[in-house]
Amino acid sequence: MDYDYSELTQQAKSWISLVTDEGWIDSSCAKRLNDLEAANPEHLLSHPQFRPLIVAFMGGTGVGKSTLLNRLANQAIAKTGLERPTSKEVTVYCHKDVQLQKLPDALPLDKIRIATHDESGKKTVVWIDMPDFDSVEAHNKEIVMGWLPHIDLLIYVVSPERYRDDKAWRLLQSEGARHAWVFVMNQWDRADSIQLEAFKQQLGSAGFSDPLVFKTACGLEMPDDFPTLQATIETMATERTIEQLQRRGLRIRKEAMHELLSDCIGQLGPEQAFSTLTDHWQRVWKKNAQTLTTGMEWSVLQMARHYAEKAQMTGSKGLTLWDDWAQTLYEDGLDELLIQADSQNLATAPLKQQLLPLRTRAQKILHEQVELSLRQALAKPGHAMQRMFLKCLQIAEFILPLTAMGLVGYEVLHGYYNSHITHTHYLGTEFAIHSVLVITITWLVPFYLHKKLLPSEEKTALNGLRKGVALAFNLLEAEVIQTLEQTDIQRRQRITDGKKLLAQCNQANSDSKAIGNNEQLARMLVE
Repeated sequence: MDYDYSELTQQAKSWISLVTDEGWIDSSCAKRLNDLEAANPEHLLSHPQFRPLIVAFMGGTGVGKSTLLNRLANQAIAKTGLERPTSKEVTVYCHKDVQLQKLPDALPLDKIRIATHDESGKKTVVWIDMPDFDSVEAHNKEIVMGWLPHIDLLIYVVSPERYRDDKAWRLLQSEGARHAWVFVMNQWDRADSIQLEAFKQQLGSAGFSDPLVFKTACGLEMPDDFPTLQATIETMATERTIEQLQRRGLRIRKEAMHELLSDCIGQLGPEQAFSTLTDHWQRVWKKNAQTLTTGMEWSVLQMARHYAEKAQMTGSKGLTLWDDWAQTLYEDGLDELLIQADSQNLATAPLKQQLLPLRTRAQKILHEQVELSLRQALAKPGHAMQRMFLKCLQIAEFILPLTAMGLVGYEVLHGYYNSHITHTHYLGTEFAIHSVLVITITWLVPFYLHKKLLPSEEKTALNGLRKGVALAFNLLEAEVIQTLEQTDIQRRQRITDGKKLLAQCNQANSDSKAIGNNEQLARMLVE
């Protein structure tokens, strides 16, 4: 399946914009994509009725680029010699029907000298004379680099003295595969065959196995390869050849997009990176929670005592558990987590944004949990076994005295009945004293035990406060872990989406690989 490049570009732009806004990658990726999208000769033209061949002259100072352009144009188009303002001017020579209206911002039309003609035979070529690449003016290099993505064919001009120029040669090696190339050794009258062969060997080391190299001697009446050079450019300016160059340029841009997407996905980090962050946070928080628990113990004791004395909840004036020290320790733990993420080459901006609400909620979470635990503790003092035993004692306070009174009443009735039959004395004082003692003891023992075993309000409040602190710390730990998981889910989704685009880009790269049987064009390209 062939994926439409413009649709792929829009999808990549949307994805890169999303992950950039979320902070996973820096803004340079979006700029690289925009530059890649603009790296197209068609962007120089505004709704062209025909597609001319974009040809540019490149070379060092004094090699005769402008003279060669004037000779090809058969008129003085480019300034030469001492007149030429090499640091500022680019000369464009084109047919009057060609409209240059889509230049990038870095290449404004008002900074370019445009010369037009009305010769129909030269309509299919746009000539560009660029500044000397090796000039002392640093701006020259910026101009040349800005123009290169918009060129179909580069004519690399050298002289016998300058064909080993280091600056231009490095550019040739880095840009060789991105354009079609023609090489000209100008001022041939001052050269010999050894220099020409050395130049060809240099081109071979740059990947040109059989380059097109022409010898010219502009300004002199001597045989050279100029007619052949002129004919070669004319044969290149055909619809079929331009289409082949467009297909090749499209493939190169797809390959560049593949590299860009791979770099962007790499910035999102390895898929399992967040699992180590979770383990790191648990270790850090375990240590910090122990420190906080120890540091808060005095405040917890004071608050429990205050409640027992004032019978007020934790909002009492002057009493607080989560102070500046606790907040600082908690935030230090979160900052350490961000440092750990950065050490794993993970973007920290998304995680920092997700953790931001937690920094301000810690105090609220602690106070809410402490308040809730304190109320629950006061409503149900002690643990479950203790409460069950106290409940049994409460029942015993009622049942045991009642049982004792029942037994005493039975003895009273039984003694009274027997005294009438046997005519003996009724129950005496000793029985009455013992009965009172039994009834009192059966009530007093469970009452005393219940009173002694019932937790005090201060102890109950203390247990509730401690439990609330522990629950709050567990909740703070869990919230950070949940935030890490949610952030990782978002990151993994972005990686998955990016890999889908990468797969589409791989599929798209299978197109536009062939250049047909154009042997001449094949000699101008580096594969």
